[in-house]
Amino acid sequence: MYVGEVSPTPLRGAFGTLHQLGVVVGILIAQVFGLEALLGSAKLWPLLLSLTVAPAVLQCILLPFCPESPRFLLINLKQEEEARKALVRLRGSEDVSKDLQEMKEESAKMAMEKKVTILELFRSPAYRQPLLIAVMLQLSQQLSGINAVFYYSTGIFESAGVKQPIYATIGAGIVNVVFTVVSLFLVEKAGRRTLHLLGLGGMAVSAVLMTISLLLKDIPVMSYMAIVAVMMFVAMFEMGPGPIPWFIVAELFSQGPRPAAMAVAGCCNWTANFLVGMSFPKLVEWCGPWVFLIFTAFLVLFFIFTYLKVPETRGKTFDEIARSFGSPPPNSSSVEDPPASASTATTLPSSPVKEKVPLVEAAPAAARPPASESTPLKDKANSTAQESGAQL
Repeated sequence: MYVGEVSPTPLRGAFGTLHQLGVVVGILIAQVFGLEALLGSAKLWPLLLSLTVAPAVLQCILLPFCPESPRFLLINLKQEEEARKALVRLRGSEDVSKDLQEMKEESAKMAMEKKVTILELFRSPAYRQPLLIAVMLQLSQQLSGINAVFYYSTGIFESAGVKQPIYATIGAGIVNVVFTVVSLFLVEKAGRRTLHLLGLGGMAVSAVLMTISLLLKDIPVMSYMAIVAVMMFVAMFEMGPGPIPWFIVAELFSQGPRPAAMAVAGCCNWTANFLVGMSFPKLVEWCGPWVFLIFTAFLVLFFIFTYLKVPETRGKTFDEIARSFGSPPPNSSSVEDPPASASTATTLPSSPVKEKVPLVEAAPAAARPPASESTPLKDKANSTAQESGAQL
């Protein structure tokens, strides 16, 4: 979410993919250090596990030096000057008027949209479609079977007859990094939707090839087919389903519901991750080589959903994407109604038709201060009757 808010619109997808690049580089480093010749032995594995503290400490040290999100400063805190300074620091240029103007337009719309809680996110019809898309994209990442391949790739290669499966697993990690870099350059050219469809389709084909290679593992050449199928599966994952769901959720929502939507999407992602990781060994026990056809069915389902429902967000501002779903945010009508009625009341005297109606002139008369208390009550009554007669 932070990366999406600080990135310029034309490069938002590329910067979002950098998150996935960091993840896959970390996976590859762990795979290399996990070799038995390095830290993967029974004696040294606690040291390997403790190394995860290093990047966490480094992030804690460096994070205070990162600028606050200018969108958060301007829209949420109304600190325009601080937002401008953050933008100058992020863009490396003093001319940030275009970015500020976009944020001001979103801020004007945000004035009619309150901060949305998770419960309101589910209850509001206005957010139903983008929330469904966000959840389905996160599920398409995890239910594709990618973590089943990563968690148990060594066992998969062993089942296919590969003699040194650990090195094949590291090879899959290298392919993982390479195709994430490829996606980094393609995401702003081909678009999010196209790459996601390409990735899902390619993974479905690869899953079928993995099933065939496991069924025919007694044939020597099938071990090579298993390696190719796993490499292709990983490559297609990093083309679309790997990086895109993480940053497209932030693009689908405006500033008000965005934090709640990111929380829901992240919860769905990690829940599906956990379920796949825990259930895959039991599924292999029940289904044997046919297990990857389960993931193939999910991949086909997600391909159809993406083709029918997911919009292209490349090159669009957050406000343009939010408007593309057609429904105004909740409570916006209640905020807009008073100005509308006030505007109507103001324009009544300027209408040539309304000027002929004496009610416009009667309003000042009705608002005229009452007669002085020194005036006798009878005179007040006579005065009121004369005014009523004049109006008639």
